[in-house]
Amino acid sequence: MAKVDKEDLQKLKKKGTGFISEFKDFILKGNVMDMAIGVIIGTAFADIVNALTADFINPIIGLLGGADVAGEIVIKTLTDGTKITINYGHFITQVINFVIMAFVLFIILKAFNSLVEAGKKKLTKEKEAEVTKSDEVVLLEEIRDLLKKNK
Repeated sequence: MAKVDKEDLQKLKKKGTGFISEFKDFILKGNVMDMAIGVIIGTAFADIVNALTADFINPIIGLLGGADVAGEIVIKTLTDGTKITINYGHFITQVINFVIMAFVLFIILKAFNSLVEAGKKKLTKEKEAEVTKSDEVVLLEEIRDLLKKNK
């Protein structure tokens, strides 16, 4: 059996605590917390969209098109009375939910990208304003620098 030194034990402890501290740092980083909050808000938003679809959109589709959005097709009825069905209404509802969610996310991302672009343009204009100095300003700066040198 191999003998274990105290140094080896300390190295192993450091490796373990290093891994644990790395994991703790990862969990406590802001982007992981932001992601968790995003998932929670996304779930709540999905519930709102599901309610909108089930309570408003599907009844309107049913009124306008005369179709039963919550319908199903019975494929076969077994001898014990169990029905095998295709629930096309549920599928249509999920497609509508997806389209609504995708549209809302598109609008949010478009607005976010517009804000980011506006921020970039503002920074670029500020940098250009700093870089492009008039001839008078350049001449005055040269005079100032010469006066400082002569003192």
